[in-house]
Amino acid sequence: MPTLPPPQPGAPGHATLARAFDAVAAQYAAARPGYPPALFDAVEELAGRPLAGARVLDVGAGTGIATALLAARGAEVTAVEPGAAMAGRLRAAHPATPLVRALGDALPFADDAGFDLVGYAQSWHWTDPARSVPEALRVLRPGGALALWWNVPDPGVPWAAEQEARLARRLPGYHAHGVAPEAPDLIRGLGLGLRPATRVLHWTRRVPLDTHLAMLGSRSYFAAIGPAAAAPVLEAERTALLDVFPDGTVEEAYALDLTVTRRPS
Repeated sequence: MPTLPPPQPGAPGHATLARAFDAVAAQYAAARPGYPPALFDAVEELAGRPLAGARVLDVGAGTGIATALLAARGAEVTAVEPGAAMAGRLRAAHPATPLVRALGDALPFADDAGFDLVGYAQSWHWTDPARSVPEALRVLRPGGALALWWNVPDPGVPWAAEQEARLARRLPGYHAHGVAPEAPDLIRGLGLGLRPATRVLHWTRRVPLDTHLAMLGSRSYFAAIGPAAAAPVLEAERTALLDVFPDGTVEEAYALDLTVTRRPS
């Protein structure tokens, strides 16, 4: 089975990164991008059913960005989030949504709980696939689907690729933890006979430069190293981006990676 690379010297470890989001929960809620309607169209296609009326478990729900969009498509969503501050933001914004404090590696639901979809929005890389995939299969109905998706800076857009390269040069181990491209191989490598399907969707959003920098600052790496260490890196990005977007409005470009695999019927 493929394995994730160890952290580089001086880089925050995986556990530290996973716990970092509570420190930036408000910033995360305010600055992180959502997801375009085409994502949910693709989820429905690959899962083989509409989201309207579906029982959906949104695992690693964070502040509820995907939770709200899934509910807007008519899904009956239960959110799962381990972080206290992140869960607090979700509960405040979506008080009617059932919320469970738990990890994807140990879902507190009965076998064959009957969920139609277990979704991970920007969060599956914090799990142990050898545990989280069997857990998802355990609580799905036969024929139900596990869906994993990530907004990734679009490597085909020059300024976005250049920014990621700058950050990697300045920050030891930046993005050394697993991200979207590894998901299908990790799932296939579990030996469960699963056949993940994938899509890549390209989309953009226009935001003020300050919002873009706040989005960067809400990433786990920046949250883990703290404001003092993050500030000079983000200020350097401000200077670099004003050369590209002199009016102060950034057109963020995303390659949205989606992986869906169904539980055998």
